[in-house]
Amino acid sequence: MIQPCRIVLTGGPGSGKSTLLAALSRKGERCVAETGRAIIQEQMKSGGNALPWGDRTGFALAMLEREVANFHRAAGSFRFWFDRGIPDVLGYLRLEGLPVPPAVAEAARAHRYHCQVFVCPPWPEIFVQDHERRQSPEIAQRTHAEMVRTYGELGYTLIEVPRLPVAARAAFLLDRLAAAPADQPGR
Repeated sequence: MIQPCRIVLTGGPGSGKSTLLAALSRKGERCVAETGRAIIQEQMKSGGNALPWGDRTGFALAMLEREVANFHRAAGSFRFWFDRGIPDVLGYLRLEGLPVPPAVAEAARAHRYHCQVFVCPPWPEIFVQDHERRQSPEIAQRTHAEMVRTYGELGYTLIEVPRLPVAARAAFLLDRLAAAPADQPGR
């Protein structure tokens, strides 16, 4: 059975991940949107509390459920780009100083993405807060550092995405992926 190539784009909030994935999508790439923002929107609409400023553990577990489902939906011999991955849930819990349920750590180890993970560094010039992204630039920096640590500890090769115009960033991703080893999941 041919496995799909699942590539993660991670980093702190407001570093251009979603914009970059939208550019890849316009090029015909298959992209999976960030689950955290979707959960925030749904929780706010329904009056729920599984939010980063409410029940943070509930928010993390909701993200885990969606990320695992997204991982399994990405099937066939296709390439899929993810706006964050399962290890981001582990990193989020650690960033927040919350206990990491064994299911989260196990899911991060068991569901392996492409060996190269692309990291969007903090980019103060494009960072904006909004109704759903309430983190400060300082929290964005800490989030970036935690995602680098988490993915590194899980054995992924981290590739920093340069701060360039979006088309050049998309070209960088595609070029680096083309030069990468064949679709190899991380260790």
